[in-house]
Amino acid sequence: MESPEKFSNSKDVIAFLAESFPNCFSTEGEARPLKIGIFQDLAARLENDERISKTLLRSTLRHYTNSWRYLHSIKEGAYRVDLDGNQDAQIEKEHADHAKQQLDESKAKAAEKRKAKQKVQGDKRPFPKKSRPEGENTPPQRAKKGTKSKSDRPIKTPPAKLTESDIQEGTAVTVKLGKTPMHAVITDVSKDGIHVQLDSGMVVKVSADALRLANSKRS
Repeated sequence: MESPEKFSNSKDVIAFLAESFPNCFSTEGEARPLKIGIFQDLAARLENDERISKTLLRSTLRHYTNSWRYLHSIKEGAYRVDLDGNQDAQIEKEHADHAKQQLDESKAKAAEKRKAKQKVQGDKRPFPKKSRPEGENTPPQRAKKGTKSKSDRPIKTPPAKLTESDIQEGTAVTVKLGKTPMHAVITDVSKDGIHVQLDSGMVVKVSADALRLANSKRS
């Protein structure tokens, strides 16, 4: 009998945990605060599962608990849960303050990356054409009344599509979920889609075709 194929990344492990322990883990919506020591409980439950190593399990938990969605759930007084969804200890103020600090620092880093990306894109824009020197004998062209000349009309450049080098964690993008594109940051890239985190903290999975580079400043 062939051995089952081992998990190769955190995203697949999180999906597996959400399926195996739905009252504890989730991939969408609000996250639930995890019981302190949940790693030991998981290691015991999955001891005979050859698909996941303890090293990958530990790094997956770190990835899960460092996400904006999870950090939003760490509020003072809220109850942590065990693998079966049973209430455990309440979250202390110290832990809630630490989670808020992590969330603020993560958002600040994401904002710095967006600014740096926008600056690089701004530096690549072509310089405007030079005007004619004074004294050159060229008769001025008259524009038609009531209309602007073509040179006066603003040129709208559509947002650039993502290249392979752009599809990576930390890239500032816009994603069209409705009529208006929303600013977001890529948080995870996998075979079946790209996870992006909106300014609200919500994480959604989209295809690369739905993303564009965030090349304009926000108002």
